[in-house]
Amino acid sequence: MDGNIQDKSFQFAVRIVKLCKMLRNDRSEYVLSKQLLRSGTSIGANIAEAQQAQSRADFIAKLNVSLKETTETIYWLRLLEATDYLSEMEYKSIISDCVEIEKILTASIKSLKK
Repeated sequence: MDGNIQDKSFQFAVRIVKLCKMLRNDRSEYVLSKQLLRSGTSIGANIAEAQQAQSRADFIAKLNVSLKETTETIYWLRLLEATDYLSEMEYKSIISDCVEIEKILTASIKSLKK
């Protein structure tokens, strides 16, 4: 897997950490931000872990975990926007990064399964 997805997922995790800090400090939101922090940072962690996979199947499995975490992260971001913890502009800014990662992971998994 190329470094592009590793870099994108790491930068996304940095954004998630900063967003969660802002949600806690500026908007007094603790429960949803904790869920978002866990799933949003797990995407890149599983991609990193996949680099040390013991087999092709293990590699694909780790990428699938990353994809599931991406889907969960999208859910939490949607919920934060729907409940007015995120403005539409804040939401659109970060959701686009998450969807991009989701597309890359989906395409990678499909090509690896061929």
